[in-house]
Amino acid sequence: MKILVIGKTGQLGQSINEIVSKMQSCDEFVFVGRDELDLSDKDGVVSYFENNNFDIIINCAAYTAVDKAESEIELANRINHLAIQKIATIANKQQIKLIHISTDYVFSGESNIPYLESDVVNPINIYGKTKLAGEQAVLETMPTDATIIRTSWVYSEYGNNFVDTMLRLGKERDELNVVSDQIGSPTYAVDLAMAILHIIQNEEFLNSGQKTQIYHYSNEGSCSWFDFAKEIFELTNIQCTVNPITTEQYPTTTQRPRNTLMNKDKITKTFGINIPYWEVSLKTCIAALKKKQ
Repeated sequence: MKILVIGKTGQLGQSINEIVSKMQSCDEFVFVGRDELDLSDKDGVVSYFENNNFDIIINCAAYTAVDKAESEIELANRINHLAIQKIATIANKQQIKLIHISTDYVFSGESNIPYLESDVVNPINIYGKTKLAGEQAVLETMPTDATIIRTSWVYSEYGNNFVDTMLRLGKERDELNVVSDQIGSPTYAVDLAMAILHIIQNEEFLNSGQKTQIYHYSNEGSCSWFDFAKEIFELTNIQCTVNPITTEQYPTTTQRPRNTLMNKDKITKTFGINIPYWEVSLKTCIAALKKKQ
């Protein structure tokens, strides 16, 4: 199979690339970034697929600057919604299987129990709204042969993320204030990459004409950003005091959902995926970071 991975410089794209480079696979993987396929350029998207054929598309690319999206609405919509609509249209026409990565931010965060895939969506910021529009475009355009995976709090040894930021700030400062009333589950990009690579070999996914489905994937367990930061410092022996604060005490330009825990039963049962707990995966990531130093 010939598999296109969009978003080669992102955390998930790099994680997939790293795993694939160590695998003995008869599949051909093509990794593209903005230089090869700019999702903000509709005509460019069309011409790329006129010149290239694939069996599977894995879209890891997105506009993810949550705060900036409030002022760059058009650009966020172009990348997270309109480009996805175009890719889904092409995939549908050319009979290409599509895996599209979405977000927990499609939910309002007001639930007290983990969200199911079938629960009502109600995003409270522009980023969430554009990502939801992308999901809906896939569902409408590809009633079959597409898979949407919602994930949350992605981190890795690549690029800017919460772990990277905490490690940097923890070395620069004696104490930090971190929000303690937003609850979710971190996702180690390598775990999600492994899950995706497992899915694309699965009969349930490969069978033509399968109804398009939404799945949830994050690591197991739950925590607040405060808990996450404390664990990062504990694992790295960084002597930095972490103070819990409320969302109100940490004003940002954008509203963020309070509780976006997601139920992962559907993906584990359908594809037989074992999901590690977030503390275990964080240890793995910290060890990988130490090796890179």
